[in-house]
Amino acid sequence: MEAFSWDALRKQARRLEAQLDDQMSAYRKLISMKSDGSENDIESDIERSLKQLQQVNSQMQTWVSSGGSEVLSHTLTRHMEILQDLTQEFYRLRSSLRAKQQHASLLDLRDFDRAKFDVEEGAEDQALLKEQAAISRSTGQMDNVISQAQATLGTLMLQRSTFGGITTKISNVSSRLPTINQILSSIKRKKSMDTIILSLVASVCAFLIFIYWMSK
Repeated sequence: MEAFSWDALRKQARRLEAQLDDQMSAYRKLISMKSDGSENDIESDIERSLKQLQQVNSQMQTWVSSGGSEVLSHTLTRHMEILQDLTQEFYRLRSSLRAKQQHASLLDLRDFDRAKFDVEEGAEDQALLKEQAAISRSTGQMDNVISQAQATLGTLMLQRSTFGGITTKISNVSSRLPTINQILSSIKRKKSMDTIILSLVASVCAFLIFIYWMSK
């Protein structure tokens, strides 16, 4: 009678341990997948099986305490170690699942905030692009004005060089041809006027270049 009852308890303990192994395996797979709420059912089944195994171990403890052999005591110790390992593994897996669920909730909240921020940032980007386009147009117009001023300055400098060469040649001839003095005087007046214009153009170019660099 005693041996049968012990054997029955051992069979029940082994059955519950195998059942818990299957439940733990399904629980691990569930953790690796996206949560759908079914984890609550598996957790309840595992907790129920652990409680039943605890009760079986307690009954086996009663048999050992009533004068069981050393072999029975060793067997009971092994079943209690298995129960402890299964319990610790279940708590570890459940903590991992809770952490994963909390992380997913934080990600959902962050994605919502990011979407809201993207909408606001998009409006700011549009305004910034419009402002940059207006600045680019103004800069392009300024570049055109400066290019035209530089071209005019180059033309006037070329004319000044040309008039300088002509004046030198006429001065050499004026000593021989006094009648050219009047022409030379006219050219000198023209040269003075060109010098004034050249100075004004150079000043305008320098001012435009200064404004251009200030706007960069």
